[in-house]
Amino acid sequence: MSKWNLIVDVANCTNCNLCVLACHDEHVGNAFPGYSEEMPKHGHKWIEIDRRERGAGPMVDVAFLPKMCQHCDDAPCMEKAENGAIAKRDDGIVLIDPVKARGQRHLVDACPYGAIWWNEEKQVPQAWTFDAHLLDDGWAEPRAVTVCATAALRSVKVDDAEMQRMVREEGLEELRPDLGTKPRVWYKNLHRYSKAFIGGSVESASGGKVDCVEGARVTLHSSGTRIAETATDVYGDFKFDHLDPDSGAYRVEIAADGHAPKSVDVTLGESTYLGEIRL
Repeated sequence: MSKWNLIVDVANCTNCNLCVLACHDEHVGNAFPGYSEEMPKHGHKWIEIDRRERGAGPMVDVAFLPKMCQHCDDAPCMEKAENGAIAKRDDGIVLIDPVKARGQRHLVDACPYGAIWWNEEKQVPQAWTFDAHLLDDGWAEPRAVTVCATAALRSVKVDDAEMQRMVREEGLEELRPDLGTKPRVWYKNLHRYSKAFIGGSVESASGGKVDCVEGARVTLHSSGTRIAETATDVYGDFKFDHLDPDSGAYRVEIAADGHAPKSVDVTLGESTYLGEIRL
C-alpha cells in the first residue's frame, strides 16, 4: 500500500518561511471538520524552522531545519491519546481529531519532537496535518511543498519497500532515530544541522609573500587511525564534515610538495576552524 512521506533537504532550505506562511494561510481562520480546528493567528507554528550556525569566520556554515509533525508509525502521542483522539490513516498520515481531542492538553507533552501545539481558545491540541484535507480533495501534494521555491520539501506517496530504497540511495535520515518512532518525515543532508566539522586554511610564505597552498594532501586521524582524507582547494581551504560533536581528540596531518609536513591536534566539541596553517 502506498503511503505519504515528506523529504526535507536541509541543504536547500534558505529560511524563506514560505512553507510556514502557506500553513498559516491555509489554517488560520479556517476549520476543516474531521481534520483540524482553526489555527490561532498568533503563537502557533505547525511548521517551524530552526537555525544552526557551525564554525567560525571565515569558515561558517549556517543550516536551517524545517520541523513539523513527523507522522510516526509508532507515534507516542497515539499511545497517550484518550478516546481514540489521534489516529493513523492507511496512507500514513496521523491526524488529531479536533472533537475527540478537546481538553487533552497532555498530548502536547506526548510528542518528543515538540510538534503538537495547544489551542487555548478551542481547547484542543493541534499539529501539521500533511494538508490531508487537500490531498483527499485531489491535490498532488501539501501546500507547503507547492510553495517551496528551493525544492527543500518533497512529498512522495510510495509503498514502504520503495521508500526504503529511496532512503538508502538518497542517504535519508530520521530526525531523532534514538526515539524509535518510525517517522514518515525524512531528512537529507541532515549533517549540516546535526554534525560537526574540522576545517582550516593552508598557506606558505616565499619571497616575502604569503600565498594559499592548493592541492595539499590533508588527512584526519582519530586514535591513531586515518579516518578521512581530502585536498585543499584553490583558496587553500579544507574541511572534514559529518563528525560527531564532542567526539574528542583528532590529529590533522598536512603534506604538500616542496614543504615539510605539518600536523595539528584538535579536541572537537562544536565545529572548529583551525585558522591559517603555515607550512
